[in-house]
Amino acid sequence: MTGTLSGALAARHIPPYPNKVKTDVQGTIEAPDGVLKITRIDCHYHLIIPAGKREACERVLSVFERGCPVAQTLKGCVEFHHTWEITEEEEES
Repeated sequence: MTGTLSGALAARHIPPYPNKVKTDVQGTIEAPDGVLKITRIDCHYHLIIPAGKREACERVLSVFERGCPVAQTLKGCVEFHHTWEITEEEEES
């Protein structure tokens, strides 16, 4: 999912590298009907973006899951929850 997000950011001239995108991921495992199953995946993204790109970045974050092969494969089986922290770089003088 981070790869899909990074590609979508790059397409909008928001460089994901080097070290501009970090993801913390945590899965929730439950045992409905006595069988262990991943039921939820929480993804928290830490993004460092150029000044003035916040609106474009937030648009990407709100829609990138639709184009993510992993998310689309697991859709209906696992709930995804995305949160993010965006830091804008200072403009160079």
